[in-house]
Amino acid sequence: MKKKSMFYLAALVILVVVFAALSVKNPGQVDAETYVPAVYSTAASLLPPIIAIGLALITKEVYSSLFIGIVSGALLYANGNFELMLNTMLFNEDGGMIFKLADSWNAGILVFLVILGILVALMNRVGGSAAFGKWASEHIKTRTGAQLATVALGVLIFIDDYFNCLTVGSVMRPVTDRQKVSRSKLAYLIDATAAPVCIIAPVSSWAAAVTSSVPDDSNINGFAMFLKTIPYNYYALATLVMMITMVLVDFDFGSMKTHEDNAKAGDIFTTKARPYGDVKEEALWPDGKVIDLVFPVVMLIICCIIGMVYTGGFFSGESFVDAFANADASMGLVFGAIVTLIITFFFYMIRGVLDFKGFTDCIPEGFRAMVAPILILTMAWTLSGMTGLLGAKFFVHDLVESSAGGLKMFLPALIFLVALFLAFSTGTSWGTFAILIPIVTNVFGADASTYEMLVISIAACLAGAVCGDHCSPISDTTIMASAGAHCDHVNHVSTQLPYALTAAAVSCVGYLFAGIVGYKFENSAAMIMLPVTLVLMVAVVLVMKKMKKA
Repeated sequence: MKKKSMFYLAALVILVVVFAALSVKNPGQVDAETYVPAVYSTAASLLPPIIAIGLALITKEVYSSLFIGIVSGALLYANGNFELMLNTMLFNEDGGMIFKLADSWNAGILVFLVILGILVALMNRVGGSAAFGKWASEHIKTRTGAQLATVALGVLIFIDDYFNCLTVGSVMRPVTDRQKVSRSKLAYLIDATAAPVCIIAPVSSWAAAVTSSVPDDSNINGFAMFLKTIPYNYYALATLVMMITMVLVDFDFGSMKTHEDNAKAGDIFTTKARPYGDVKEEALWPDGKVIDLVFPVVMLIICCIIGMVYTGGFFSGESFVDAFANADASMGLVFGAIVTLIITFFFYMIRGVLDFKGFTDCIPEGFRAMVAPILILTMAWTLSGMTGLLGAKFFVHDLVESSAGGLKMFLPALIFLVALFLAFSTGTSWGTFAILIPIVTNVFGADASTYEMLVISIAACLAGAVCGDHCSPISDTTIMASAGAHCDHVNHVSTQLPYALTAAAVSCVGYLFAGIVGYKFENSAAMIMLPVTLVLMVAVVLVMKKMKKA
């Protein structure tokens, strides 16, 4: 019955889009250089991601929802020309699936994912994860302890959100399962310590992405600007405070509470969807040590940092700050991961816990573990490409710029909301940075009299992008958090959304008042709003808990 309903719903969506596309003139022979779709840079350009997200939440099925969103975008772009639709969906150089996979940056991320999968398989095979689980079981005796340990590990792995998701999930699953923490709660803890931690970590792939988004002609040092935004990133900091507070006071709400109540009764999945539910993650080498887990993780962090500054020209004379600011994150992460894989192999060989056959067996095993995330990422990138072809970023650009003139004191809150919506719709934080940061720098410039507002506004952009990324079902980080926790993706999205929106509401209030203070006083007085926002976040959690009891 569910499949039948899905079929009818998908057919209805496609018919609506087809009729909308056919209502304009069929383009016939298309000149790629001059062709513009009828809905270009209009509100309809956001229709494909809205369709995909809506279908995913309604049908609880991700793959077909993403595919329908892609088809809808291609149909709108083609104005009803089905030949152009197919060419656009597969071969368009700016958004087609084949070209998205051929893109060197995307390909690097996929290679990085596969290597991470192999590393995780190696750590499991030699008993590193099991050894840590045994150690944790001896020291972590409560559900609160298991959740706090997950948070702590997530904060420590700050170099990259993908590695954070996969490593924390692999290490902490046995611990949280033993303490009857639901997979949905584990996925939330992983996700809330992935992007929110990376966006306030100076040495991370996200810092490089933000720095590279600052226009070269703005006379602004991108890395220095990033450092100044950290105490103004209210959403990232509020999310961490909210998460720790809820763990300490043992409070959950929304659908997460149902999942947690079921977990306490012995069902850590709640729904019929149980990814990897039958997999027993037992070590093939019973004498594994905690060092077999810690060593690869530490080496990966070190090697990825070296790889990133290498791509930024550090070994050619650039300073560390400039090298990191100019780094190619994708290339640097691949370099770091490959070197880590080689070092880990020799480390395990010297320790006598792995032979060559065991190593080669982990290669396809790690790849298989990454197939589902790779498939979803590929479709999410293509959907984002369709949105780009329809000119969604220019629609958002015009929306923000037209309202920026007389509302500068309210601009941080507005930028936060726009960035949230854009990242939620497109599933990309980094793309949101690239779109909005140049707009913000153009509005305020590098003038000392408005520098405080510039910092607050860019921080609001980063916070909103992370929040939208945190909420979006098509976000790569959200996808990787589900994969790391072995949690059904739709379960993760539906349980996390109320938490993310609660932190977003508190953050928006913080940016509203920070903008007023920063605009009126033009100094660091807006810093006052950080403790106020965090205290408000704690108060909201405590009040919600009290209201639940009442």
